Amino acid sequence: MKLLTFARRALGEWENGLREIREAVDIQRGTLTFACIPTIAATILPRALRAFQANYPGISIRLRELAAADLLECIRRREVDFGIGIEMERSTEFRFDGLFDDPIYAIATEAFRFRRRASVNLADLCAYPVLLNSRSAALRIMIDRALAVRDLHMDIKFEVVHTHTLIALAAAGMGVGILPKIALPTPLTKDLRAAPIANPALIRTVSIVTLNGQSLSPAGRALTDAIRKCLKRQT
Repeated sequence: MKLLTFARRALGEWENGLREIREAVDIQRGTLTFACIPTIAATILPRALRAFQANYPGISIRLRELAAADLLECIRRREVDFGIGIEMERSTEFRFDGLFDDPIYAIATEAFRFRRRASVNLADLCAYPVLLNSRSAALRIMIDRALAVRDLHMDIKFEVVHTHTLIALAAAGMGVGILPKIALPTPLTKDLRAAPIANPALIRTVSIVTLNGQSLSPAGRALTDAIRKCLKRQT
């Protein structure tokens, strides 16, 4: 009986050793394909990719920058290994491993006087022309739900494709832009001010997204570790 126990233990250690060897080989070469939402691709991701490629120069990276809904569909079709995105609808099809919470902000010139200095109520925004990114479907769903619960209506004046266009319109005094904190220009120009939306607070969670039951490859785990380290240094 003891001999059988020792044999099983030795077999388990042997299999673990083989797996570690395979992973060590896999992470030195190969291709990693993933998708990422634009606001993260333009902010946190470049630093993480630079750190990753310095440590693993043999890994070829293929990045697809996609809006949240397209990212989920891309994962569903198994066109990428994983995604960096946000949860749009409750689903058992995907696994969302949270990276950080990203509050939603209003950004405008002093011409649009918010009643509160530290934040701006959602109801107050309904008095202003609003600027939105047309590709931010998840943000639009979040806002529409919050408005519906409170029986509010928002005047969406301009819908644009790129965040820098939204910021430029806000700086020109064309309305109040709504965008995630991570996408705010740093530093803000002297003509702009920004405040988190309150009552209710609107917050999205940026996550590593995979199909439920799917495991990240060794290279995928290394890249997500690099992203988490960049986030820690940033905060």
